[in-house]
Amino acid sequence: MKLNISLKNILKRTSRQVFVLVILFISLHVYGQKQWSRDIEQSVFVPKGQWITGVSVSYSVSNQDHYQFIVFENINGDTYSFKVSPMVMYCFKDNLAAGARIAYSRSRTSLDGASVVLGSDTNYDIDNLFSISQDWYGTAAFRNYINLGNSTRFGLFNECQIQVGGGQSKLVSGVGESLSGTYEKNVSLNIGLSPGLVMFLNNYSAIEVNVGVLGFNYSHTRSTTDQIYIANRSTKSANFKVNLFSIMFGATFYL
Repeated sequence: MKLNISLKNILKRTSRQVFVLVILFISLHVYGQKQWSRDIEQSVFVPKGQWITGVSVSYSVSNQDHYQFIVFENINGDTYSFKVSPMVMYCFKDNLAAGARIAYSRSRTSLDGASVVLGSDTNYDIDNLFSISQDWYGTAAFRNYINLGNSTRFGLFNECQIQVGGGQSKLVSGVGESLSGTYEKNVSLNIGLSPGLVMFLNNYSAIEVNVGVLGFNYSHTRSTTDQIYIANRSTKSANFKVNLFSIMFGATFYL
Protein backbone atom coordinates (compact mmCIF):
# COMPACT_ATOMS: atom_id res chain seq x y z
CA MET A 1 0.00 0.00 0.00
CA LYS A 2 2.83 2.40 0.78
CA LEU A 3 4.44 1.57 -2.56
CA ASN A 4 1.28 2.47 -4.43
CA ILE A 5 0.99 5.79 -2.62
CA SER A 6 4.59 6.70 -3.42
CA LEU A 7 4.13 5.89 -7.08
CA LYS A 8 1.03 8.07 -7.22
CA ASN A 9 2.93 10.94 -5.62
CA ILE A 10 5.77 10.57 -8.13
CA LEU A 11 3.35 10.56 -11.06
CA LYS A 12 1.60 13.64 -9.72
CA ARG A 13 4.90 15.51 -9.32
CA THR A 14 6.04 14.50 -12.80
CA SER A 15 2.79 15.59 -14.43
CA ARG A 16 2.97 18.95 -12.63
CA GLN A 17 6.55 19.50 -13.79
CA VAL A 18 5.67 18.63 -17.38
CA PHE A 19 2.69 21.00 -17.25
CA VAL A 20 4.85 23.84 -15.91
CA LEU A 21 7.48 23.25 -18.61
CA VAL A 22 4.86 23.31 -21.37
CA ILE A 23 3.36 26.57 -20.05
CA LEU A 24 6.86 28.08 -19.80
CA PHE A 25 7.75 27.03 -23.35
CA ILE A 26 4.52 28.49 -24.77
CA SER A 27 5.04 31.75 -22.86
CA LEU A 28 8.62 32.12 -24.12
CA HIS A 29 7.54 31.34 -27.67
CA VAL A 30 4.78 33.97 -27.60
CA TYR A 31 7.07 36.51 -25.95
CA GLY A 32 9.78 35.87 -28.53
CA GLN A 33 7.35 36.41 -31.39
CA LYS A 34 6.28 39.74 -29.92
CA GLN A 35 9.80 40.97 -29.17
CA TRP A 36 11.82 39.72 -32.14
CA SER A 37 11.41 40.15 -35.87
CA ARG A 38 13.87 39.02 -38.54
CA ASP A 39 12.94 41.89 -40.88
CA ILE A 40 13.89 39.87 -43.95
CA GLU A 41 13.30 41.97 -47.05
CA GLN A 42 12.80 40.20 -50.35
CA SER A 43 12.80 42.05 -53.65
CA VAL A 44 10.95 40.93 -56.77
CA PHE A 45 13.06 38.38 -58.64
CA VAL A 46 10.40 37.03 -61.02
CA PRO A 47 7.45 39.45 -61.39
CA LYS A 48 3.83 38.47 -61.58
CA GLY A 49 2.53 37.68 -65.07
CA GLN A 50 5.70 36.12 -66.53
CA TRP A 51 5.60 32.83 -68.40
CA ILE A 52 8.48 30.43 -67.75
CA THR A 53 9.30 27.80 -70.33
CA GLY A 54 12.31 25.58 -70.87
CA VAL A 55 13.61 22.16 -71.76
CA SER A 56 16.17 19.68 -70.45
CA VAL A 57 17.76 17.22 -72.89
CA SER A 58 20.29 14.46 -72.30
CA TYR A 59 21.72 11.94 -74.75
CA SER A 60 24.57 9.45 -74.45
CA VAL A 61 26.01 6.71 -76.67
CA SER A 62 28.62 4.11 -75.79
CA ASN A 63 30.31 1.39 -77.86
CA GLN A 64 32.57 -1.34 -76.46
CA ASP A 65 34.97 -3.59 -78.35
CA HIS A 66 36.91 -6.06 -76.20
CA TYR A 67 36.58 -3.61 -73.31
CA GLN A 68 37.71 -4.59 -69.81
CA PHE A 69 36.42 -3.20 -66.52
CA ILE A 70 37.38 -4.70 -63.13
CA VAL A 71 36.04 -8.29 -63.29
CA PHE A 72 34.39 -7.84 -66.69
CA GLU A 73 36.46 -8.79 -69.72
CA ASN A 74 35.96 -8.90 -73.49
CA ILE A 75 32.86 -6.71 -73.42
CA ASN A 76 31.37 -6.29 -76.90
CA GLY A 77 28.23 -4.26 -77.40
CA ASP A 78 26.66 -0.83 -77.51
CA THR A 79 24.20 1.23 -75.50
CA TYR A 80 22.40 4.55 -75.71
CA SER A 81 20.04 6.62 -73.55
CA PHE A 82 17.91 9.64 -74.37
CA LYS A 83 15.71 11.91 -72.26
CA VAL A 84 13.80 15.12 -73.01
CA SER A 85 11.75 17.15 -70.53
CA PRO A 86 9.90 20.37 -71.57
CA MET A 87 8.41 22.63 -68.90
CA VAL A 88 5.84 25.47 -68.75
CA MET A 89 5.06 27.58 -65.67
CA TYR A 90 3.18 30.81 -64.93
CA CYS A 91 4.10 33.34 -62.25
CA PHE A 92 0.72 34.06 -60.63
CA LYS A 93 2.30 36.21 -57.90
CA ASP A 94 5.66 37.91 -57.42
CA ASN A 95 8.30 35.15 -56.94
CA LEU A 96 5.62 32.42 -56.98
CA ALA A 97 5.01 30.19 -60.01
CA ALA A 98 3.08 27.03 -60.82
CA GLY A 99 3.02 24.81 -63.87
CA ALA A 100 3.73 21.39 -65.31
CA ARG A 101 6.53 19.35 -66.82
CA ILE A 102 6.45 16.27 -69.02
CA ALA A 103 9.31 13.90 -69.70
CA TYR A 104 10.12 11.01 -72.01
CA SER A 105 13.13 8.72 -71.68
CA ARG A 106 14.34 5.77 -73.73
CA SER A 107 17.35 3.49 -73.35
CA ARG A 108 18.71 0.45 -75.19
CA THR A 109 21.53 -1.98 -74.44
CA SER A 110 22.85 -4.65 -76.79
CA LEU A 111 25.50 -6.98 -75.38
CA ASP A 112 27.02 -9.41 -77.87
CA GLY A 113 29.34 -11.01 -75.34
CA ALA A 114 31.21 -10.56 -72.08
CA SER A 115 33.05 -12.58 -69.46
CA VAL A 116 32.90 -12.23 -65.69
CA VAL A 117 36.24 -13.38 -64.25
CA LEU A 118 36.24 -13.80 -60.46
CA GLY A 119 39.40 -15.92 -60.27
CA SER A 120 41.71 -18.18 -62.20
CA ASP A 121 39.21 -21.05 -62.04
CA THR A 122 35.95 -19.08 -61.79
CA ASN A 123 34.47 -17.25 -64.77
CA TYR A 124 31.10 -16.81 -66.42
CA ASP A 125 30.20 -15.98 -70.01
CA ILE A 126 27.33 -13.70 -71.00
CA ASP A 127 26.18 -13.35 -74.60
CA ASN A 128 23.23 -12.31 -76.75
CA LEU A 129 21.66 -9.97 -74.21
CA PHE A 130 19.30 -7.25 -75.41
CA SER A 131 17.35 -4.72 -73.34
CA ILE A 132 15.13 -1.77 -74.30
CA SER A 133 12.91 0.46 -72.15
CA GLN A 134 10.90 3.66 -72.38
CA ASP A 135 9.12 5.77 -69.75
CA TRP A 136 6.74 8.74 -69.63
CA TYR A 137 6.30 11.17 -66.74
CA GLY A 138 3.93 14.04 -65.95
CA THR A 139 4.80 16.48 -63.15
CA ALA A 140 2.86 19.26 -61.44
CA ALA A 141 5.26 21.81 -59.92
CA PHE A 142 5.14 24.85 -57.64
CA ARG A 143 8.10 27.24 -57.27
CA ASN A 144 9.14 29.92 -54.81
CA TYR A 145 11.99 32.19 -55.98
CA ILE A 146 14.44 33.91 -53.62
CA ASN A 147 16.95 36.48 -54.84
CA LEU A 148 20.53 36.54 -53.54
CA GLY A 149 20.85 39.93 -51.87
CA ASN A 150 19.92 42.68 -54.31
CA SER A 151 21.03 40.69 -57.33
CA THR A 152 18.59 40.26 -60.20
CA ARG A 153 20.89 37.85 -62.05
CA PHE A 154 21.42 35.10 -59.46
CA GLY A 155 18.69 33.53 -57.38
CA LEU A 156 17.51 30.42 -55.61
CA PHE A 157 14.24 28.55 -55.97
CA ASN A 158 12.46 25.81 -54.10
CA GLU A 159 10.29 23.49 -56.19
CA CYS A 160 7.60 21.12 -54.89
CA GLN A 161 6.79 18.29 -57.30
CA ILE A 162 4.10 15.64 -57.72
CA GLN A 163 5.04 13.21 -60.48
CA VAL A 164 3.08 10.35 -62.04
CA GLY A 165 4.68 8.06 -64.58
CA GLY A 166 4.66 4.75 -66.34
CA GLY A 167 6.64 2.74 -68.83
CA GLN A 168 7.55 -0.58 -70.30
CA SER A 169 10.71 -2.59 -70.90
CA LYS A 170 11.83 -5.78 -72.62
CA LEU A 171 14.78 -8.03 -71.80
CA VAL A 172 15.82 -10.86 -74.14
CA SER A 173 18.71 -13.28 -73.62
CA GLY A 174 20.02 -16.37 -75.44
CA VAL A 175 19.33 -17.75 -78.92
CA GLY A 176 17.49 -20.73 -80.34
CA GLU A 177 16.14 -23.12 -77.74
CA SER A 178 17.74 -21.15 -74.93
CA LEU A 179 15.93 -17.93 -75.93
CA SER A 180 14.19 -16.28 -72.97
CA GLY A 181 12.41 -12.95 -72.69
CA THR A 182 10.79 -10.81 -70.01
CA TYR A 183 8.30 -8.01 -70.64
CA GLU A 184 7.57 -5.47 -67.89
CA LYS A 185 5.08 -2.64 -67.34
CA ASN A 186 5.45 -0.18 -64.49
CA VAL A 187 3.66 2.75 -62.87
CA SER A 188 5.16 5.17 -60.36
CA LEU A 189 4.29 8.06 -58.05
CA ASN A 190 6.83 10.54 -56.70
CA ILE A 191 6.35 13.46 -54.31
CA GLY A 192 9.42 15.54 -53.68
CA LEU A 193 11.19 18.78 -52.85
CA SER A 194 13.84 20.03 -55.25
CA PRO A 195 15.78 23.26 -54.53
CA GLY A 196 17.92 24.84 -57.22
CA LEU A 197 19.97 27.76 -58.50
CA VAL A 198 19.09 30.00 -61.46
CA MET A 199 21.40 32.39 -63.33
CA PHE A 200 20.03 34.87 -65.86
CA LEU A 201 22.10 35.29 -69.02
CA ASN A 202 19.96 38.24 -70.09
CA ASN A 203 16.47 39.58 -69.41
CA TYR A 204 14.75 36.62 -71.06
CA SER A 205 16.96 33.52 -70.80
CA ALA A 206 18.57 31.68 -67.90
CA ILE A 207 20.25 28.43 -67.00
CA GLU A 208 19.34 26.47 -63.89
CA VAL A 209 20.32 23.43 -61.89
CA ASN A 210 18.29 21.61 -59.24
CA VAL A 211 18.70 18.51 -57.09
CA GLY A 212 16.27 16.39 -55.10
CA VAL A 213 16.71 16.46 -51.32
CA LEU A 214 13.40 15.18 -49.96
CA GLY A 215 10.82 12.86 -51.40
CA PHE A 216 8.60 9.79 -51.31
CA ASN A 217 8.60 7.26 -54.14
CA TYR A 218 6.28 4.38 -54.98
CA SER A 219 6.42 2.06 -57.98
CA HIS A 220 4.68 -1.12 -59.09
CA THR A 221 6.00 -3.45 -61.80
CA ARG A 222 4.26 -6.37 -63.47
CA SER A 223 6.52 -8.72 -65.43
CA THR A 224 5.78 -11.63 -67.76
CA THR A 225 8.56 -14.12 -68.56
CA ASP A 226 8.34 -16.34 -71.65
CA GLN A 227 4.62 -15.46 -71.83
CA ILE A 228 4.03 -17.94 -68.98
CA TYR A 229 5.34 -16.74 -65.64
CA ILE A 230 3.80 -13.60 -64.14
CA ALA A 231 5.31 -11.68 -61.23
CA ASN A 232 4.51 -8.43 -59.42
CA ARG A 233 6.94 -6.16 -57.60
CA SER A 234 6.22 -3.06 -55.52
CA THR A 235 8.76 -0.70 -53.97
CA LYS A 236 8.42 2.20 -51.54
CA SER A 237 11.18 4.56 -50.49
CA ALA A 238 11.68 7.89 -48.74
CA ASN A 239 14.64 10.16 -49.39
CA PHE A 240 15.81 12.66 -46.76
CA LYS A 241 19.25 13.50 -48.18
CA VAL A 242 20.84 14.99 -51.27
CA ASN A 243 20.20 12.66 -54.20
CA LEU A 244 23.11 13.12 -56.59
CA PHE A 245 21.37 10.99 -59.24
CA SER A 246 18.52 13.53 -59.47
CA ILE A 247 20.67 16.52 -60.49
CA MET A 248 19.17 18.25 -63.55
CA PHE A 249 20.54 21.03 -65.76
CA GLY A 250 18.34 23.03 -68.12
CA ALA A 251 17.77 26.22 -70.06
CA THR A 252 14.69 28.37 -69.31
CA PHE A 253 13.10 31.38 -70.95
CA TYR A 254 11.14 34.08 -69.09
CA LEU A 255 8.57 35.70 -71.39
